[in-house]
Amino acid sequence: MNGPSRDNSVEEDDYDSGDEEFFLDEDDVIQEIAIDEEELPDRDDEEIDLVVDYDDDDDNADDSFYVFTRHTDEVYSVACSPTDASLVATGGKDDKGFLWKIGSQDSILELQGHGNTVSTLAFSSDGKFLASGSFDGLIQVWDANLGSTKCRLEGSGGSIEWLKWHPKGHLILAGSEDSSVWLWNVDKCVYLNSFYGHASSVTCGDFSPDGKIICTGSDDASLRIWNPKTGESINVNGHPYHTDGLTCLSITHDSTVAVTGSKDCSVHMVNLTTGKVINSLVSHSDSVECVGHSPSSQWAATGSLDKKLIIWDIERSSPRCTCVHEDGVICLSWLGMSRYIATGSMDGKVRIWDSLSGSCVRSFSGHHGAVQSLAVTADQNSVVSVSDDGTARVFRISDYN
Repeated sequence: MNGPSRDNSVEEDDYDSGDEEFFLDEDDVIQEIAIDEEELPDRDDEEIDLVVDYDDDDDNADDSFYVFTRHTDEVYSVACSPTDASLVATGGKDDKGFLWKIGSQDSILELQGHGNTVSTLAFSSDGKFLASGSFDGLIQVWDANLGSTKCRLEGSGGSIEWLKWHPKGHLILAGSEDSSVWLWNVDKCVYLNSFYGHASSVTCGDFSPDGKIICTGSDDASLRIWNPKTGESINVNGHPYHTDGLTCLSITHDSTVAVTGSKDCSVHMVNLTTGKVINSLVSHSDSVECVGHSPSSQWAATGSLDKKLIIWDIERSSPRCTCVHEDGVICLSWLGMSRYIATGSMDGKVRIWDSLSGSCVRSFSGHHGAVQSLAVTADQNSVVSVSDDGTARVFRISDYN
């Protein structure tokens, strides 16, 4: 920030008069400035530190290079194709989903057919299909290349909270508000299995990276580890586990440990073979909203409403560094195999952090509402964020991959 001009200032040495008093004549006055003495600090007051936040210099600053504006209400979910770096899907409170291409106003497909909030979206690992889940209890599967409907999947009718694709095939797993979990085969458009055991909304879940285990977390403060073929499960709850609803989970790359976050501010590590809590990561002071493992190291990251992103060394079960935000952290995404991680915050900012040093290397402005979700494009050159402000924004991150 440039300081005020000092061309008319008077240096003390220019008027050094020894012990004699020095007076200005009326003709010597260049400009008279009115001062409110009530606003002046006493001479003995403590020194005031001037902190300049360059991000807030302009409330209208927009660092994005592309903005998608077809939604008419808050946008909750975003997914990027794993094979086409320009293809993005978004869904929101306006009961709409869209499949669109970065930089193109012509290649926009509305994902019609949902009658309530489009809460979750995901591409299959080969990029062939896109699935959209809604609070209307319906999952629709689309051919990502043709834009046509592949099939409609219905469970018990409860709101779909999340959905995940099998890492090696065209199977979809979804969790519902009515405490059930469902599994479908998309190639055949058939129901495979349903899993019951939770006592409240199933808020998070996933396949293990090897595809052999299903993990689900619930608002009933429990984690369940399922055999996808038999439906048998290990129930993880009670001391020393969470005391409030689970909000997020992530599974290590070797499919042996689940890391879970909760509204109770805690993070726990669970052995997926035994169901035993093997460690507790205690550093947050508010609800833990997101968790993710680094693809290239034994590190994990957690984000919380306490305004902190914490990078953990999973092998040592200890925090490496803490990255402080101006408001709560809602979502995060590791940037490919790099050491960098992106976060979305309630203050509308998308930030890039160096997990080695804990420093914020870039802050992106543009949103005027909380950032609800993030996704990274297939070429790792852009991050797409969606917000309560009804927009999706695309930011360049090519310097951090």
